[in-house]
Amino acid sequence: MKQKEIIPAIVPQDIRELLDEEAARINHPDFIDKDPVQFPRRFERLQDIEIASFLSAIIAWGNRKMICRDAERMLNLMDSEPYRYVMDEGYEDLDGDMNLHRTFFGRHFRYFLRGLHRIYKEYGSLDAFGAAMRVGDSEAPAWKLVEEMQKIMSDVNGGATCSQCLPVNLDQTALKRINMALRWLVRDDGIVDMGVWKSIPKSKLYIPLDVHVGNISRELGLLTRKANDRKSVDMLTATLRSLRPDDPAIYDYALFGIGVERKL
Repeated sequence: MKQKEIIPAIVPQDIRELLDEEAARINHPDFIDKDPVQFPRRFERLQDIEIASFLSAIIAWGNRKMICRDAERMLNLMDSEPYRYVMDEGYEDLDGDMNLHRTFFGRHFRYFLRGLHRIYKEYGSLDAFGAAMRVGDSEAPAWKLVEEMQKIMSDVNGGATCSQCLPVNLDQTALKRINMALRWLVRDDGIVDMGVWKSIPKSKLYIPLDVHVGNISRELGLLTRKANDRKSVDMLTATLRSLRPDDPAIYDYALFGIGVERKL
């Protein structure tokens, strides 16, 4: 979808200082152990990091403790060797009705890993796949990446789609979970995020927009639109990019921190 030019909101100096302070405070190693980012950080091999990142992110809705508990369960299913498990197709033996997280079941897990198996077999890594699809050249790399992943995942799953794995309404979706995974994989300050991908520049990352981030952004005057949809992500990110053109997603930490502790 062609992005229309968006005029960023004007951010008062006191709000900018608050955002910078909170981003620096929350973007700290202490954040890791309570967040799903802990799971991909356990690994050194790129493919293991990618798989753990996407699986942890796609179940990232609801209580953080529950998300972390269920991400741990998924890694245990794979004997903590995600890449080997994917390439050995161990997921084919799973009970499709096994509940893994809320409305995410074994059949959805299998659907997603079948697609990853094809991508790894043909491209070697998700980062290489992204590079081959030229997602980094897109105005909205996250949406382009999902579009290309969907084609493969649908193809290897008999033409089916799976909204539990990847959103299908790309013109409207905020793509919160994928934008979060990409923050982990692309941002390269070496504190919380891992910076292992080269196919997308961090300047083109978008804010993972959920209800809490949206509400805080509106209270701070960073966002006026009420819906937590793709247009709102575009608007909010444009405003944050005006503050840090090279690294707008750093402010995800600030909005999270302000939201948790209500520093308004």
